[in-house]
Amino acid sequence: MTDPRYTLTQDDFPKDGLQFSETRRSLPMALLMAREAVMERFRPMLHALELTEQQWRVLRVLQESPGSDATLLARKACILAPSLTRMLKALEARTLITIARDPSDARRMILSLSEEGHALLKGAAQDSARLYGEIETAIGRERLHHLLDEIEALLDRLE
Repeated sequence: MTDPRYTLTQDDFPKDGLQFSETRRSLPMALLMAREAVMERFRPMLHALELTEQQWRVLRVLQESPGSDATLLARKACILAPSLTRMLKALEARTLITIARDPSDARRMILSLSEEGHALLKGAAQDSARLYGEIETAIGRERLHHLLDEIEALLDRLE
């Protein structure tokens, strides 16, 4: 049986004859609005760290995947390669990452967090955990885990 909350009806479409659902029921728009609502909570922390959202994602991916190359890093951090190149230079200038040539392929760069990068993330961990806790309190632990599971399922099926 289909849940009526997830079934589109004629009332969900504009009256001008165009076949678009309301933006709040459009998956791309709903995901963007949800992202903005979440990131609004994290931006003050990132501002205090003097990091952009993209730089934060790069550091977090490198924390989880040390020794990544630029291609893998760009994919995991959802950043276009040209933007990543500029960002890596800025993060290296701040001594938050290290960039080394792959000894087996000089064209390939190996990227890792520096000691300073690890220290920055360690210092931000408590604030980040507090912000996640606020989100969990606002929507509930079970709902948050269910939402993350559903997003993972969406990604798995669309890849």
